Amino acid sequence: MKMFHILSLVCAVSVCLFNTQAQAQSDAASDAAQANNPLADITAFNIQNYYINELTGPGDFDANQFVLRYAKPVQIGNSNWLVRASLPFNSFPVGDGGSTESGIGDFDIFAAYQINTGDPAVSFAIGPQVVAPTATEDRLGSEQWQLGLANVYFNARSAKVQYGYLLTWRGGVGDTNGRERVSLGAFQPFVFYQLGDGWYTGGAPIWSYNFKNDNYSVPVGIRLGKVFKKNKTVYNVFVEPQWSVSDSGSGLPKQQIYFAVNMQFK
Repeated sequence: MKMFHILSLVCAVSVCLFNTQAQAQSDAASDAAQANNPLADITAFNIQNYYINELTGPGDFDANQFVLRYAKPVQIGNSNWLVRASLPFNSFPVGDGGSTESGIGDFDIFAAYQINTGDPAVSFAIGPQVVAPTATEDRLGSEQWQLGLANVYFNARSAKVQYGYLLTWRGGVGDTNGRERVSLGAFQPFVFYQLGDGWYTGGAPIWSYNFKNDNYSVPVGIRLGKVFKKNKTVYNVFVEPQWSVSDSGSGLPKQQIYFAVNMQFK
């Protein structure tokens, strides 16, 4: 009888450990799947950098854009919104001499209303976008206020493959300070494939089109990233080299390296 109780206790402990391990693996898989979700219902802070080692057009110039980004879910009444704000620090070439101007760029913020899709693994949102002319140097910004729209979709039904897009358009309003009025569209498709143990691959290039002068840029990229959790923070660290496969106009990225540390605070 005593042996029976011991065996029962061993079985109970084994089941408990198995369930705990299974839950931990499930949580890790969920963290990995949601780490790249721009609409995740989690406060996030991102540190991103684009090193552009070759620009289109004459001259052998490079550039850099360092971006601080903060995202926070907000509930207004019965509506769920995601507010995302980005502040770049740009270093761009000026003129033909190869000199560089560095400083703060234009401040970008959008508020996306999250539509109930009926599936918690599928996110869809749309909302207004505002760009403020905060650039410290003329070359680093547009010198005009901009208004537009942002639309985001993310599908995480599969624990192995996640995909979606970010679509934006913004146009200049008010005084342009003698600059060309902005009318810029951008489409960022993304797909991620989970390799296991927090590692993943995929890509999230930004395709842009200037409706004023018909300039455009279509890069592709391949990412290697690692998602891991420390205390209550989920870290997403990755590097993604990108190459332009089609472009028109000067001063656009020909080759660049996209690096980031993204943090989600649970």
